[in-house]
Amino acid sequence: MAPAITTLAADAPELSAANTGFMLICSALVMLMTPALAFFYGGMVRVKSTLNMLMMSFISLGIVTILWVLFGFSLAFGTDSGSIIGWSSDYVGLSGIGVTELWDGYTIPVYVFAVFQLMFAILTPALISGALADRVKFTAWALFITLWVTVVYFPVAHWVWGAGGWLFEMGVIDFAGGTAVHINAGAAALGVILVIGKRVGFKKDPMRPHSLPLVMLGAGLLWFGWFGFNAGSWLGNDDGVGAVMFVNTQVATAAAMLAWLAYEKIRHGSFTTLGAASGAVAGLVAITPSGGAVSPLGAIAIGVIAGLLCAMAVGLKYKFGYDDSLDVIGVHLVGGVLGSLLVGLFATGGVQSDAKGLFYGGGLEQLGKQAVGVFAVLAYSLIASAILALIVDKTMGMRISEDDEVSGIDQVEHAETAYDFSGAGGGASSRSTAAPAPAVTENTKVDA
Repeated sequence: MAPAITTLAADAPELSAANTGFMLICSALVMLMTPALAFFYGGMVRVKSTLNMLMMSFISLGIVTILWVLFGFSLAFGTDSGSIIGWSSDYVGLSGIGVTELWDGYTIPVYVFAVFQLMFAILTPALISGALADRVKFTAWALFITLWVTVVYFPVAHWVWGAGGWLFEMGVIDFAGGTAVHINAGAAALGVILVIGKRVGFKKDPMRPHSLPLVMLGAGLLWFGWFGFNAGSWLGNDDGVGAVMFVNTQVATAAAMLAWLAYEKIRHGSFTTLGAASGAVAGLVAITPSGGAVSPLGAIAIGVIAGLLCAMAVGLKYKFGYDDSLDVIGVHLVGGVLGSLLVGLFATGGVQSDAKGLFYGGGLEQLGKQAVGVFAVLAYSLIASAILALIVDKTMGMRISEDDEVSGIDQVEHAETAYDFSGAGGGASSRSTAAPAPAVTENTKVDA
């Protein structure tokens, strides 16, 4: 991310229509990632949880948008206070911002920067939801999102991207959200899981994805939207850095998908669609912090490493007994950690900054900085998220009842079902009495 959080300078450049239009398009692409995530997660759960999974992502669009306008943008990108948090009264309600006022040092309006960053803030808590499938009250989830973005996301965004934020001032490189988005969300998922516990039937009942086509659609839309997420984070198109990030995003994602599929074939004997989708997302996660600092060859290496290690990591939940329903920890936390640390190895010093990694003669200095950023965000998010989940659980209860979980959270929380098969066979009057009723085959069955 190209941060700038200071008062508008007298010699600020003029507004660029090209960069402004580019950033508005990138903002729309990042917005698309939240419903894309809903499809990705929604296909991975059982039929009886589909709508709830979609809604857990979709509700973030409503809650976080309002909080961002009221005070979130000010906390994340206002004037620094103690290197921990920001605050600017002009940003409260976005009421003190001029229509043509530029983001300091850039050629785009403050409004454009604010809306671009809003889409990041919306997506991050939605990522957490995949770890909590089947078992969380919708009202409790809405309250948790409200508390979490206020206590965790807004401050961490300031640490990482805000001028004066302590990780930004230290020189930690996070181009588009490896720490602030993916490690933050993955660590939060683990914290909440430790509070609410496992699903009924975890490690006993089959919990297969009900719609792999939906998973693939979601993954494809995420891949598409991620170009705005990554390339847009340079806040302009004037020096070629965003173009490098665009290329590296494609390259790393392709490499990670192939590496995950190769691991699957060797380990399990098959190339699966779920593996292809998960591998692509792992590559997208890993290149997010690092893609503005590495070459395309470095992006291939990062993608391969992330694809292999994330594929291995998703099985850890069975070994250690935590129920990460849709592998948020295995993909987003592990992928975010890998991508952030690998900057310290593969940074060339010739793209977004002159910081060099170990393999390019930079020694261990940048790796050390990256490690501080990784583990600071991981620890804070894990602990704070567990505390917030415990507060919500003790006040209103986070989990639905065991009976409701078994019968299906969609009916209980939303009074709807994802698919209506009641009219699939037609009425008796429309069928010839001489024709037998069609037989039910495996293709018509749905694993609930």
